[in-house]
Order: sequence, then structure tokens, then C-alpha cells
Amino acid sequence: MLYDIKLVIDYTFQSPAAGARQTLHAMPMTIAGRQRLIAGSVKVDPEPATRRDRDDFFGNRLTELAFNEPHSNIEITLKARVEVTGGAEPRTASVELQELARSLEAETDLGARSPLHFLAASPYTRPDQAIAQWARALVSDAQACADIVAVLGRALHDEMRFDAEATTVETPAAEAFAARHGVCQDFTHIMIIALRSLGIPAGYVSGYLRTLPPPGQERLEGADAMHAWVSAWCGPGVGWVEYDPTNATFAGTDHIVVAYGRDYADVAPVRGAMRIAGAQTSNQSVDVAPVGE
Repeated sequence: MLYDIKLVIDYTFQSPAAGARQTLHAMPMTIAGRQRLIAGSVKVDPEPATRRDRDDFFGNRLTELAFNEPHSNIEITLKARVEVTGGAEPRTASVELQELARSLEAETDLGARSPLHFLAASPYTRPDQAIAQWARALVSDAQACADIVAVLGRALHDEMRFDAEATTVETPAAEAFAARHGVCQDFTHIMIIALRSLGIPAGYVSGYLRTLPPPGQERLEGADAMHAWVSAWCGPGVGWVEYDPTNATFAGTDHIVVAYGRDYADVAPVRGAMRIAGAQTSNQSVDVAPVGE
């Protein structure tokens, strides 16, 4: 599949902001055998005093922006064309859960995609007893790890209610789980906590998702949104698989990867600090358009 992606993020400040420093994780990655970034650009208005494009530790494309002059608005526009040729579903049988610990003991690589980085707690994925007990009740040590990923993802989809108004970026995963509602970020953080409680390395995937309009209706430009799903390591034979608990499916050609991290803190689309007095408002729109359709 070939996609044209457009992301617009707009911030408006009640009083002029100064001294702003922002980082942007929004450019799709190139992943061998799965997706290829053909072209991409990021336009920022007003023009920042300095700008730096680089890769972070996990191999994600990062844009760093610094603003020295007072400004009342920032508009960030990303455009990219991406070819997606495959998904991240398991292609071979994975090890059983009871064998996974031995596989992890044999791991010595500490590179960006080492499973050893994705076992411990992180800022948005603190251990939670209720989530751990829920996960343990659904699986057995004799189950294949990839099957466990699917079981937990499907259970979350069935038990959780998607509600865009129920949570914020800062809502703890345990709170969203207790209420059984939230957005894709909540589904993803809960599933990460559940998998790690079982000893399965798990991380956060930020990206774009192609959405289809209801039958007989045209797709609306800008109606899509940035999405999140789970990456889980299921042993040396299978490696990393990706599951979208919000939609109860392994990631396929409709899922376009932007960044990998331990949780949202590592891959937030925009993150930073500024000197400001008064309120601010923000808007975000995403368009994922299949080329030729």
C-alpha cells in the first residue's frame, strides 16, 4: 500500500510565548521488509531559531525546535509518502511462556531493539496488581507467547470501551483499566503492563492508522488521528510482533509506524517546554490517504 500522510498540529497561546523548546516525533520510519519512507518534510511556522533533525536511541526520527522570539501561535505541518508492504504478525510458532525467561537470559545485545529494554517499569507503565492478576487469569505458562499477546489484546478490546473524552494524556493506566474505558494510549499502556507482568518484553508503538469511512460515505480529510499499539517480544524465533488492542488485530498494512519506545513518554508527537503566561489551545488533524484510491 502507498499512502500520503498529512499531519497538522496547531498551538495558540493566550499571551505570547518565548524561549520554547520542542521535540517532534511524527515522521514515519523506514523498516526493512515492512515499510519505506519515500519522501517527507516538516514545515514550522513561525520559523524556529534553530532546528535539528536526528535519530534518537530507538532509531526514531526526531526533530528538535528552539524558538527565541515571542510568538502567539505555532503551526507544524508534516507531509510524507510511505510504502507499506507488510505487517508485524507472528509468522512462525513462538516459544511458550515458561521458556521465555531462558531465552531472555541468553540475550546479550543492548541495541535499540533489545528486549531487555522493555521489561522494567517506565513512567506511564508502572506495575499494577489488578492488571497483573487480570492477565494471569487469562493465560497459562504452557501457552505460546504470541498466542498470549493475541489473548490479552482481544480481552482488552472486549472489556474496554473506547471513549475519547474519558481520559487525558496524564491519566494513569491503572485508572483507565479500573474504569474500563479510554483511548488507544490507555489500551496500549494497560496491555504493556499486563505483558511485562508475565515476563514478556513489551513496548509502545506510535504511528498512523488508515481508517475507512462507513459504507457509502466519502472519507473526510483530516478525520484520522495518530494511533498507538503494542510491540511484544516473543522469543528469538519470532522476535517482535505488534498488536493493536483498540482494534483487536495484529498490525497490518493499515498500520504505519512512526516511533518505538517503552511508553508514550519516549514517543510523544510533541514534547517540550516554554515560558508562557495564560492558557493555550491546541488542535491536531491527520489525513492518511491511500494513493490511487
